[in-house]
Amino acid sequence: MDFQTSQSSQAPQSPHTFQVDLRGLVDLLSHHLYSSPRVYLRELLQNAVDAVTARRALEPGAPARVRLTAEGGALRVEDSGVGLTEADVHDLLATIGRSSKRGGTAQGVEGLQEARADFLGQFGIGLLACFVVAERIRVVSRSARTPDARPVEWTATDDGSYTVRTLPDEARTEPGTTVHLVARAGAGEWLTEERVLALARDFGSLLPYDVRVGGEAVTDLPAPWDRPYPSPATRRVALARHCHELFGFTPLDSIELDVPLAGIRGVAYVLPSAVSPAQRARHRVHLKGMLLTERAEQLLPDWAFFVRCVLDTDSLRPTASRESLYEDETLAAVREALGERIRSWLTGLAAGDPERLAAFLAVHHLGVKSLARHDRDMLRTMLPWLPFETTDGRLSLEEFAQRHPVVHFTRTVEEFRQVAPIASAQGVGVVNGGYTYDSELVEALPSVRPGTAVAELDADTVTAHLDTVDPAEELALSGFLAAARAALDPLGCDVALRAFHPLSVPALHLDDRAARHEQARAEAEERADDLWAGILGSLRGSAPRARLVLNHLNPLVRKVSSLGDRELIGTATESLYGQALLMAQRPLRPADSALLNRAFIGLLEWATHGDNDSGSGSDTAGGGQR
Repeated sequence: MDFQTSQSSQAPQSPHTFQVDLRGLVDLLSHHLYSSPRVYLRELLQNAVDAVTARRALEPGAPARVRLTAEGGALRVEDSGVGLTEADVHDLLATIGRSSKRGGTAQGVEGLQEARADFLGQFGIGLLACFVVAERIRVVSRSARTPDARPVEWTATDDGSYTVRTLPDEARTEPGTTVHLVARAGAGEWLTEERVLALARDFGSLLPYDVRVGGEAVTDLPAPWDRPYPSPATRRVALARHCHELFGFTPLDSIELDVPLAGIRGVAYVLPSAVSPAQRARHRVHLKGMLLTERAEQLLPDWAFFVRCVLDTDSLRPTASRESLYEDETLAAVREALGERIRSWLTGLAAGDPERLAAFLAVHHLGVKSLARHDRDMLRTMLPWLPFETTDGRLSLEEFAQRHPVVHFTRTVEEFRQVAPIASAQGVGVVNGGYTYDSELVEALPSVRPGTAVAELDADTVTAHLDTVDPAEELALSGFLAAARAALDPLGCDVALRAFHPLSVPALHLDDRAARHEQARAEAEERADDLWAGILGSLRGSAPRARLVLNHLNPLVRKVSSLGDRELIGTATESLYGQALLMAQRPLRPADSALLNRAFIGLLEWATHGDNDSGSGSDTAGGGQR
């Protein structure tokens, strides 16, 4: 690589040339650019295929074959491609960093430049990848563009030296190129016939020419998704077999990926089991038949995490290592187009094959919900099918909205668990919006189902649906309620008395986001120093406090409300509060855990005190309540 140094205004400076340490470059390739030495074979195949493509552009009827032979720690790769002249050898093989597309001036490489566009050859390091496994590379080539030119030999070693010489005509009588590799110490396993055949099939199964390793065919065309099948069922079985061979699982279904404008053909396989949306999907991408990567993560939209793809394209751009895709406008457009194909498959199932759709949603409803958040048409299409947890059981939003004039929802699973049994008994329909994407979809319901009323369920709404206690009875229990409120006031919780079903529920703990926020602020204020306590105190709002709703119909609550001992009322109220938290499966704060322990010990002391002091007035009152 030439670099012109800067010049001062006083005197011109002479140009200098960088010195390239080939051993250092090989170390860079093997440890930082390429993920594995296996890529050496991909580069050899790519060079051979590009050369064949260039020759067929010259001679459409020219032979198109690539032969690989591995034996004794050495590998020979022979192609019937366009070949090279001596000038081509110096220009393409011995100039590190020069693009074969931009930098070549020799007439003989013009066709090869064209064929190698969008491949690693443009970075000027393709053949050097072989030094990852070889200590010596020998290339013998004869040009098809210059019939009178004699064969030329280029031999390079990993110390950075190379020689070029012209060979007699009989050294190679036909146009084409043969590359000879000799394994470096410790890399012999990469040049065994078994390993070469496996790598060649992995990288080159979709190449358009006849590629063989020791007589074994490598290419397998047409691709499974392009083959004719006698029926759709036969096609599904064949693709399922292909998926199992490629990815190791039998898919729920297969989705054709055909985007002609982007030169894409392939298939997406639907995973048979649920996966986390955070798990990055890895797809296999072939570029003009050559495997580019089997770990493409940015190929599909994030919501399509339930499929694994394999496809061939001629439009996407690889990174320098040719092991991943370059993020550009083309990839963004392809990602959108592939997402549209998956979206169309889903709408097609909804319209014509509800059984297959139901089987799919039973496993991957989360992915469809992720898509429906941003796609109102998809939400409208999937309304009758997407499952939600509700007080009426597992239903679609469409069916739930038909049953209830107002669709109430909670934002957390804990809130739903608190109110579900109570709301159900009162005839209030509630959707559990605590799962991923669910609350967003419920809130979007009116936009696709005009006239639907949606409301977040809060403590006031629940309390309003509970029956009030007769004013005279509540007035008679004012002393009990005052003692209960005093016991829970330090915890930021009020006490209310209502009558509701089921009778088996003695108390219900209700709060909302505003109440929890105020509770967290108050706790932080208690722990803070004077400065921060003052700041947090200034943030105190008028948010409602949490509420413990006691069920006046419950026998236990009736017994507790008849106690005359104020301290015992406080202990019993704390016990009901703790039990309500546990029933709601709410995470316990340190103060809540301390309260539960205190109430438990207090009740034990009261019970044992009654046993030891029989005959006392307090024992008589207490014994009547045990």
